[in-house]
Amino acid sequence: MVRSRFMAQMEQLNTELIVMGTLCENALEKVANALDNPTDEVSRDIIILSKKTEEKERELENICINLLLKQQPVASDLRQISSALKMVTDMRRIGEVAGNIAEILNQDNLRMDYDTSILKKMAAATKKMVSNTLDAFVKSDIRTAQQVERDDDQVDELFAQSKHELIQIIRNSQDSGEQAIDYLMIAKYFEKIGDHAVNISQWVLFMITGTLEEDSIHDILRGGRS
Repeated sequence: MVRSRFMAQMEQLNTELIVMGTLCENALEKVANALDNPTDEVSRDIIILSKKTEEKERELENICINLLLKQQPVASDLRQISSALKMVTDMRRIGEVAGNIAEILNQDNLRMDYDTSILKKMAAATKKMVSNTLDAFVKSDIRTAQQVERDDDQVDELFAQSKHELIQIIRNSQDSGEQAIDYLMIAKYFEKIGDHAVNISQWVLFMITGTLEEDSIHDILRGGRS
Protein backbone atom coordinates (compact mmCIF):
# COMPACT_ATOMS: atom_id res chain seq x y z
CA MET A 1 0.00 0.00 0.00
CA VAL A 2 2.77 2.43 0.97
CA ARG A 3 4.83 1.50 -2.10
CA SER A 4 1.87 1.86 -4.45
CA ARG A 5 1.17 5.35 -3.06
CA PHE A 6 4.83 6.22 -3.50
CA MET A 7 4.82 5.01 -7.11
CA ALA A 8 1.70 7.09 -7.82
CA GLN A 9 3.48 10.18 -6.50
CA MET A 10 6.55 9.38 -8.58
CA GLU A 11 4.33 9.14 -11.64
CA GLN A 12 2.86 12.53 -10.78
CA LEU A 13 6.39 13.93 -10.51
CA ASN A 14 7.26 12.61 -13.97
CA THR A 15 4.04 13.98 -15.47
CA GLU A 16 4.54 17.43 -14.00
CA LEU A 17 8.16 17.52 -15.18
CA ILE A 18 6.92 16.91 -18.72
CA VAL A 19 4.32 19.66 -18.30
CA MET A 20 7.02 22.09 -17.16
CA GLY A 21 9.25 21.16 -20.07
CA THR A 22 6.36 21.72 -22.46
CA LEU A 23 5.85 25.20 -21.01
CA CYS A 24 9.49 25.94 -21.85
CA GLU A 25 9.05 24.61 -25.40
CA ASN A 26 5.95 26.76 -25.92
CA ALA A 27 7.73 29.86 -24.65
CA LEU A 28 10.67 29.27 -27.02
CA GLU A 29 8.36 28.74 -29.98
CA LYS A 30 6.60 32.03 -29.27
CA VAL A 31 9.95 33.79 -28.90
CA ALA A 32 11.05 32.46 -32.30
CA ASN A 33 7.83 33.71 -33.92
CA ALA A 34 8.22 37.10 -32.25
CA LEU A 35 11.73 37.77 -33.59
CA ASP A 36 10.39 39.32 -36.79
CA ASN A 37 6.99 40.43 -35.55
CA PRO A 38 7.06 41.34 -31.86
CA THR A 39 3.71 42.40 -30.43
CA ASP A 40 2.49 43.32 -26.98
CA GLU A 41 0.18 40.29 -26.98
CA VAL A 42 2.93 37.79 -27.84
CA SER A 43 5.28 39.32 -25.28
CA ARG A 44 2.58 39.02 -22.62
CA ASP A 45 2.00 35.39 -23.58
CA ILE A 46 5.70 34.59 -23.22
CA ILE A 47 5.93 36.36 -19.87
CA ILE A 48 2.84 34.45 -18.67
CA LEU A 49 4.50 31.17 -19.67
CA SER A 50 7.63 32.30 -17.84
CA LYS A 51 5.64 32.89 -14.66
CA LYS A 52 3.95 29.50 -15.05
CA THR A 53 7.36 27.82 -15.07
CA GLU A 54 8.13 29.55 -11.77
CA GLU A 55 4.88 28.25 -10.29
CA LYS A 56 5.55 24.76 -11.62
CA GLU A 57 9.03 24.81 -10.08
CA ARG A 58 7.54 25.43 -6.63
CA GLU A 59 4.94 22.72 -7.19
CA LEU A 60 7.54 20.17 -8.23
CA GLU A 61 9.87 21.08 -5.38
CA ASN A 62 7.01 20.40 -2.95
CA ILE A 63 6.36 17.01 -4.56
CA CYS A 64 10.05 16.11 -4.28
CA ILE A 65 10.30 17.22 -0.65
CA ASN A 66 7.17 15.24 0.28
CA LEU A 67 8.60 12.16 -1.40
CA LEU A 68 11.86 12.51 0.48
CA LEU A 69 10.32 13.22 3.88
CA LYS A 70 7.21 11.06 3.91
CA GLN A 71 8.29 8.04 1.88
CA GLN A 72 11.26 5.70 1.91
CA PRO A 73 12.82 5.95 -1.54
CA VAL A 74 15.33 3.30 -2.58
CA ALA A 75 18.60 4.36 -4.23
CA SER A 76 17.24 4.56 -7.80
CA ASP A 77 14.19 6.51 -6.63
CA LEU A 78 16.37 8.87 -4.64
CA ARG A 79 18.49 9.45 -7.73
CA GLN A 80 15.40 10.28 -9.77
CA ILE A 81 14.05 12.68 -7.16
CA SER A 82 17.37 14.49 -6.72
CA SER A 83 17.74 14.76 -10.51
CA ALA A 84 14.23 16.20 -10.77
CA LEU A 85 15.09 18.88 -8.21
CA LYS A 86 18.06 19.95 -10.36
CA MET A 87 16.13 19.75 -13.64
CA VAL A 88 13.29 22.02 -12.51
CA THR A 89 15.77 24.75 -11.59
CA ASP A 90 17.14 24.82 -15.14
CA MET A 91 13.66 24.62 -16.65
CA ARG A 92 12.59 27.60 -14.58
CA ARG A 93 15.65 29.50 -15.77
CA ILE A 94 14.80 28.68 -19.39
CA GLY A 95 11.34 30.16 -18.86
CA GLU A 96 12.86 33.16 -17.13
CA VAL A 97 15.30 33.80 -19.99
CA ALA A 98 12.49 33.47 -22.56
CA GLY A 99 10.65 36.18 -20.60
CA ASN A 100 13.76 38.37 -20.69
CA ILE A 101 13.93 38.02 -24.49
CA ALA A 102 10.24 38.95 -24.75
CA GLU A 103 10.84 42.13 -22.78
CA ILE A 104 13.66 43.17 -25.12
CA LEU A 105 11.60 42.41 -28.24
CA ASN A 106 8.75 44.51 -26.91
CA GLN A 107 10.82 47.70 -26.73
CA ASP A 108 9.61 50.45 -29.06
CA ASN A 109 13.15 51.36 -30.11
CA LEU A 110 13.99 47.83 -31.34
CA ARG A 111 13.23 48.59 -34.95
CA MET A 112 16.66 48.21 -36.56
CA ASP A 113 16.72 46.69 -40.03
CA TYR A 114 18.52 43.51 -38.95
CA ASP A 115 18.39 40.05 -40.50
CA THR A 116 17.29 37.80 -37.62
CA SER A 117 17.94 34.53 -39.47
CA ILE A 118 20.80 33.51 -37.14
CA LEU A 119 18.68 34.26 -34.09
CA LYS A 120 15.89 32.15 -35.58
CA LYS A 121 18.33 29.28 -36.02
CA MET A 122 19.38 29.68 -32.39
CA ALA A 123 15.74 29.66 -31.29
CA ALA A 124 15.05 26.49 -33.29
CA ALA A 125 18.20 24.78 -32.05
CA THR A 126 17.55 25.53 -28.38
CA LYS A 127 13.91 24.44 -28.66
CA LYS A 128 15.10 21.17 -30.20
CA MET A 129 17.54 20.72 -27.33
CA VAL A 130 14.79 21.20 -24.76
CA SER A 131 12.53 18.78 -26.66
CA ASN A 132 15.30 16.19 -26.74
CA THR A 133 15.91 16.47 -23.00
CA LEU A 134 12.23 15.68 -22.47
CA ASP A 135 12.37 12.73 -24.87
CA ALA A 136 15.49 11.43 -23.15
CA PHE A 137 13.80 11.76 -19.76
CA VAL A 138 10.56 10.05 -20.83
CA LYS A 139 12.31 7.18 -22.65
CA SER A 140 15.40 6.94 -20.39
CA ASP A 141 17.35 7.36 -23.61
CA ILE A 142 21.07 7.79 -23.04
CA ARG A 143 21.92 8.56 -26.68
CA THR A 144 19.36 11.36 -26.95
CA ALA A 145 20.58 12.91 -23.70
CA GLN A 146 24.16 12.79 -24.96
CA GLN A 147 23.14 14.35 -28.28
CA VAL A 148 21.90 17.47 -26.47
CA GLU A 149 25.43 18.43 -25.46
CA ARG A 150 26.66 17.94 -29.03
CA ASP A 151 23.80 20.13 -30.30
CA ASP A 152 24.96 22.87 -27.95
CA ASP A 153 28.09 23.21 -30.09
CA GLN A 154 25.85 24.45 -32.93
CA VAL A 155 24.27 27.04 -30.65
CA ASP A 156 27.71 28.24 -29.58
CA GLU A 157 28.78 28.56 -33.23
CA LEU A 158 25.66 30.53 -34.10
CA PHE A 159 26.24 32.82 -31.13
CA ALA A 160 29.78 33.49 -32.34
CA GLN A 161 28.46 34.41 -35.80
CA SER A 162 25.76 36.68 -34.39
CA LYS A 163 28.22 38.32 -32.00
CA HIS A 164 30.65 39.04 -34.85
CA GLU A 165 27.93 40.60 -37.02
CA LEU A 166 26.47 42.73 -34.27
CA ILE A 167 29.82 43.99 -33.02
CA GLN A 168 30.54 45.20 -36.55
CA ILE A 169 27.23 47.06 -36.56
CA ILE A 170 28.00 48.62 -33.18
CA ARG A 171 31.39 49.79 -34.45
CA ASN A 172 30.14 51.14 -37.78
CA SER A 173 26.77 52.67 -36.98
CA GLN A 174 26.09 55.08 -34.15
CA ASP A 175 22.38 55.17 -35.01
CA SER A 176 21.94 51.39 -34.72
CA GLY A 177 24.39 50.74 -31.89
CA GLU A 178 21.87 50.57 -29.06
CA GLN A 179 19.54 48.23 -30.97
CA ALA A 180 22.49 46.03 -31.97
CA ILE A 181 23.39 45.67 -28.29
CA ASP A 182 19.82 44.51 -27.60
CA TYR A 183 20.03 41.89 -30.35
CA LEU A 184 23.40 40.78 -28.99
CA MET A 185 21.76 40.33 -25.59
CA ILE A 186 19.06 38.19 -27.21
CA ALA A 187 21.74 36.01 -28.82
CA LYS A 188 23.45 35.65 -25.45
CA TYR A 189 20.16 34.63 -23.86
CA PHE A 190 19.74 31.88 -26.46
CA GLU A 191 23.24 30.66 -25.63
CA LYS A 192 22.24 30.52 -21.95
CA ILE A 193 19.14 28.50 -22.82
CA GLY A 194 21.41 26.00 -24.58
CA ASP A 195 23.56 25.75 -21.46
CA HIS A 196 20.50 25.09 -19.29
CA ALA A 197 19.33 22.37 -21.69
CA VAL A 198 22.76 20.74 -21.38
CA ASN A 199 22.45 20.86 -17.59
CA ILE A 200 19.09 19.09 -17.80
CA SER A 201 20.48 16.43 -20.11
CA GLN A 202 23.33 15.77 -17.68
CA TRP A 203 20.87 15.20 -14.85
CA VAL A 204 18.84 12.88 -17.08
CA LEU A 205 22.04 10.90 -17.68
CA PHE A 206 22.68 10.81 -13.94
CA MET A 207 19.14 9.60 -13.34
CA ILE A 208 19.62 6.78 -15.86
CA THR A 209 23.21 5.72 -15.15
CA GLY A 210 23.89 6.90 -11.62
CA THR A 211 27.11 8.59 -12.72
CA LEU A 212 28.10 12.09 -13.74
CA GLU A 213 30.74 12.93 -16.32
CA GLU A 214 33.86 14.64 -14.97
CA ASP A 215 32.98 17.94 -16.66
CA SER A 216 29.51 17.80 -15.10
CA ILE A 217 30.99 17.32 -11.64
CA HIS A 218 33.20 20.38 -12.15
CA ASP A 219 30.13 22.40 -13.23
CA ILE A 220 28.26 21.33 -10.10
CA LEU A 221 31.15 22.25 -7.83
CA ARG A 222 31.18 25.70 -9.49
CA GLY A 223 27.44 26.04 -8.94
CA GLY A 224 26.38 24.75 -12.38
CA ARG A 225 26.14 26.53 -15.71
CA SER A 226 24.33 29.85 -15.43
